[in-house]
This record gives sequence, structure tokens and C-alpha cells, in this order.
Amino acid sequence: MTMKSNPPGSVVRLLESLLTECVSRDASDLHFAPDQPVYLRVHGVLEPQNERPRIGAEQVKAIADHLAQLSHRPPLTGPGSLDGAIGSASGARFRYNIYRRQGQWAIALRRLEERFRELEELGLPDSLYRLCDLSDGLVVVAGPTGSGKSTTLATLLNRINHTRRCHLVTIEDPIEYLHKSAQALVNQRQVGSDTEHFHEAVVAAMRQDPDVILVGEIRDLATIRSAITAAETGHLVFTTVHASDCVGAIERLIAVFPAEEQTGIRRQLAMVLRAIITQHLLVADGPSGAAAGARPAVAGRAATPRRSRVVTSEVLISTPAVANLIATEKSAQIYSAMESGTAQGMQTLEQDLARLLVAGYLSEATAMGMARSPNVLRERVGRQQRTRGMVNRANGVRP
Repeated sequence: MTMKSNPPGSVVRLLESLLTECVSRDASDLHFAPDQPVYLRVHGVLEPQNERPRIGAEQVKAIADHLAQLSHRPPLTGPGSLDGAIGSASGARFRYNIYRRQGQWAIALRRLEERFRELEELGLPDSLYRLCDLSDGLVVVAGPTGSGKSTTLATLLNRINHTRRCHLVTIEDPIEYLHKSAQALVNQRQVGSDTEHFHEAVVAAMRQDPDVILVGEIRDLATIRSAITAAETGHLVFTTVHASDCVGAIERLIAVFPAEEQTGIRRQLAMVLRAIITQHLLVADGPSGAAAGARPAVAGRAATPRRSRVVTSEVLISTPAVANLIATEKSAQIYSAMESGTAQGMQTLEQDLARLLVAGYLSEATAMGMARSPNVLRERVGRQQRTRGMVNRANGVRP
């Protein structure tokens, strides 16, 4: 099929049909490439949609050009990839990535949340709302791709927007969640269309009378340096980083700098860091998770088992003791501080995995496979089971 036989109207209808099916199937991700099945990730499982006709190379290219146009970006013409975000006719919002594979185009879209959720709904501690009241410093949300970092940040920024009279500036690539000014004045800038680079936008933001700055991701030395400077100069800065745990996030930020600068950066980071939240999104394969993930059969489609997903997290709050450990390169001791820092809102990954395992949301195999130390997890599970047993006996509940 050529572009002339595939006018813009048919491109729009094809794209909308794909996005509509993604929403109706409650899928988180949509993938398609020339002459391959369309794939949907439904509750964590990637499924080919073999009943849907395959999409030709010309159609994929036309959709890619249409997506770029919707995001006010030039179409991708050479090697590389292109990010952006769009809204569908149904009101759902999607983040997309257009990329080349074997000389042809492929497209991956991720469905974004249609509303702002509360921390409890996300499976995160309510105590994290205290971070929204900070006057300055750096708050980092860490985790692998697809772990819900953007959703967590959107929840925290939504709380700020509705509770603080302040100027909130976001710098994102792309803008995923749209915040309408409420109590706060919100200005959202997209890298590529509103600004050329994260670093340039952070430097410019400090001349825009901000109180709170969101840096969508700090992935290079210049952006990390400018984010730390913004936090040092009296701004509250939120950002994300790809790391599997809180200590790993600290080391990742520092490792970007040349060796001769790292000692000084450690001291700076120790002074400005306020908290790190690390999260992972797991399939809830325990008995409680299976019940929560049950879905009725869809007309015309065979019923298949579904699993809900849960967030497991660890939280590091930068107390004076933690700040000293960061500054003096004693990262290995931070986990002990987290273990004993429950009163300050801290928790380790093993503590949260134990909670999910005891509550029946995770299987033992999944929890043990995720834990840094299975032995520590077993001890935490035993402790929580004993605590739950004592509470049940006090309330007259029989085991």
C-alpha cells in the first residue's frame, strides 16, 4: 500500500482504533511494526492480537508522521528514535516512542493514567506526602523503566498544586500528565518543542521565580549539576533516575561526575538530598493478587487469567545520620539506617516485600527473587506474621 492510497483520514482512524482497543482491553502498552502482529501488554503479559490485520510499512510510517505532527515535532527521517505524548479521542493519554528496526519503523505506546491517584492507591506510604511541604532540596524517584516513576511524581505534584500557593515549573520529555493550575501556578515545558535541553531549561527555570521544579529525568552531568544547584539555591526539585535501589541511585548520580569531582559532589548531594523513593512494579501472583486481578470474559474473546500488579518500594529519608554516611562514602551502612528509620518514614525493599508476601499479594518465589537478601526477607516475614498474630489475638480473631 502506498501513501497516496492511505490518506490522513484513514491513518487517524487506524490509530484511534488501536488506542481504543488498548483502553478497552485495559492494556498498559501497545506495540506494532510492519507485517507483525499488533501486541498489547495486558496486566503485565505481552499478547499478540492475531485476529487484527497486520499493519504494513507504509501505514506504520504514516502513523509515525502523524504522531510527530500531533506533538509538534519534525518527523523522524534517519536513524534514532522520537519520543512524545498524545491524547486520544476517548480522552486517554499515551506516551509514544518511534524507532527504527532493521531499516523500518516501529512504534511503542504506553497508556498513561487518566486521573491523578492517591499514594495509597499506588501502594506507597501516605507519609510521602510530607515531601510536598518541603521548602527546598532534592527528591529522587528511582526505578527501572515502566515502574511507575512518572505516576508517583504526578501524584506528589498534584498534591502540591492543590495545597500550596507556589510556582511549579516542570521540564519533561515528553509531558505525560497535564496539570491545570489550582492553588499553584503551573507551567509545563517540553524538551524539543519548548526548550532544547533539560540543562538549559533548569538554568532558565531559576530565573522564572519557581518554588518547585520537576526535572523529568537527570541523565547527564550538566543536568545533574544544574538540578543540585537549583536545590542548593532554595528550590524544591523533584526528578527521576534509573536505579534499582536507593543506594544505587546515590551512586549513579555521583558516578556521572569525573573522579576528581566526586568527593565534592558527595558533600553537595548530602546537603541537598531530602529523600529517595525506589519502586518496582510486580505481577501480583499471590492469592490476594489473583483475586484482585480477576477479569470477566469479553464478548467474542476467550477468557484468560489476569493478574493485577503491585508496587514494592523502599524509602530513604535523608536524616543528619544518613547525610553523613553519604558524605563520607559509607553507603553500605545506609541500609542499617533505613532499617532503624521506620519512625522517620523509611523502609527497605525487604520490609515492603514482606508486607506484600504476608498480605498474599506476592508469591514466595516472586518475593524471594526480588529481595537483595532472601534471609533478611524471611526474617522480616516472620516478624510481620508474629505481629499480625498478636493483633488478631488481641482483637479476638482466630487463626
